[in-house]
Amino acid sequence: MSSKIKNMSAEVKTHGVVSGHSGAVNRVARALAGLTGLAVIIAMVVACGGKNESPAPSTSTSAAATGGDLAAAAQDAYTYAYPLVTMEYTRRVLTNTVEPQGTAAPMGQFVRMREYPNAQFRAVTAPNADTLYTQAWFDVAKEPWIVSVPDMGDRYFLLPMLDGWTEVFASPGKRTTGGKAQTFAITGPGWSGTLPPGVTEYKSATAMVWLLGRIFCTGTPEDYAAVHALQDQITAVPLSAYGKPYTAAPGVVDPAVDTKTAVREQVNALSGADYFRTFADLLKTNPPTAADAPTVQTLAKLGIVPGQAFDATKLDPGVASALADAPKAAQRKIMAWAKDGIAAGDNTFQNGWLFTTKTGTYGTNYLQRAYITAIGLGANLPQDAVYPTSEGPSQQVKYNGANKYVMHFDKGQLPPVKGFWSLTMYDADYFFVDNPLNRYTLSQRDNLTTNPDGSVDLLIQADPPSDTANWLPAPKGDFVLMLRMYWPQETAPSIIDGTWKVPPVTQAP
Repeated sequence: MSSKIKNMSAEVKTHGVVSGHSGAVNRVARALAGLTGLAVIIAMVVACGGKNESPAPSTSTSAAATGGDLAAAAQDAYTYAYPLVTMEYTRRVLTNTVEPQGTAAPMGQFVRMREYPNAQFRAVTAPNADTLYTQAWFDVAKEPWIVSVPDMGDRYFLLPMLDGWTEVFASPGKRTTGGKAQTFAITGPGWSGTLPPGVTEYKSATAMVWLLGRIFCTGTPEDYAAVHALQDQITAVPLSAYGKPYTAAPGVVDPAVDTKTAVREQVNALSGADYFRTFADLLKTNPPTAADAPTVQTLAKLGIVPGQAFDATKLDPGVASALADAPKAAQRKIMAWAKDGIAAGDNTFQNGWLFTTKTGTYGTNYLQRAYITAIGLGANLPQDAVYPTSEGPSQQVKYNGANKYVMHFDKGQLPPVKGFWSLTMYDADYFFVDNPLNRYTLSQRDNLTTNPDGSVDLLIQADPPSDTANWLPAPKGDFVLMLRMYWPQETAPSIIDGTWKVPPVTQAP
């Protein structure tokens, strides 16, 4: 992945969110940023049935209350809109190219990541060394897109699709559909045509769709070749071209698109007027859901109506002022959710590990949705992956390579997953750590040494132990650990229901 999409996935820890939040909150946020993925909903128009049935925007301050109430309403509107605006800016960056190259590809074409980064890689934080990405963006407003997937055999893979609001509306893969060859259609809101025989329909609630696929790979030359062959057989065509010769059209490069600045920085820098204008435009093809009806009513009182243009200059001065002031205040509230979300039960801090199982589907939990967007856009469903992350044994103490640490698993208590698990080492900036073994993770695919009683100790330290089988090399300074759990068990023992807990990492004598 490139630096221009630092917040592309939940496996990506992003920098410099908002000025003004405390270091403690920021540290918690960075730990939670190990969600995943780096991840891809359209159906009905607002709570009613037609785009033109929404009330005209009010330009009166009294309609949306005054003072603190008005400011709160504007901040809530910002929080509600944050995922959709962020997805749009991400889409622009990742599709602003003539042909697939690097991390970008034109709309309707796949980017296929071919290898894992090494310790010199600095383009993206929290890289992974477990799955290779295959991702594409689709516009399903006019017609469905047909995606064909080859027989994946017994290999673990998942192809989650996010709508414009970051809801995962489908996640075909080994967990849900098995490894046999499959063909599916991504359909948009209002589409009710007929699909070819044997094609499964996945309906998005929005015109914007992001397919963020991941395929397990051991990283050996032989396995790279095997996965590359599978990646090349994952194809997409519009429904009108299905079963016919098809050549994707070259993409069009828009020089106005900023491909150098991280997406989150671009979004956070938007003025209130520009932010809400972009949001209103996006609502035309990415409508709210029925559950959002109360919020839609509040938006209308602020002059934001699905299907209608937004013009801040025509608003009551009080409303315009509240919307102008909303960005920074809302951004602080969003990032404070790293800590506040623990008290609310959306995030969990346990044994030094911070994680959440409230990802992928959010309902009306707009603050959690915005927070996950900010720290890890593209997060999977918890049934697909959970990413406990730890910067130290407590929120006040960090790990440091001057010490030796042990992560102990009792017999039969290794991470309970049906896919795979891995423990990844990062330095304090969330990059891989250079080491003589070129080892950045320990996982179940390694030949781990078992203690006489059946337990397993993972040795986390800078200097190599006498037996390096269970050694996860650490840097000399501070470091971060991330436990990736793909397809975690849903019944006991399970991290999802809390019946399995990530063991603490303790300092060795």
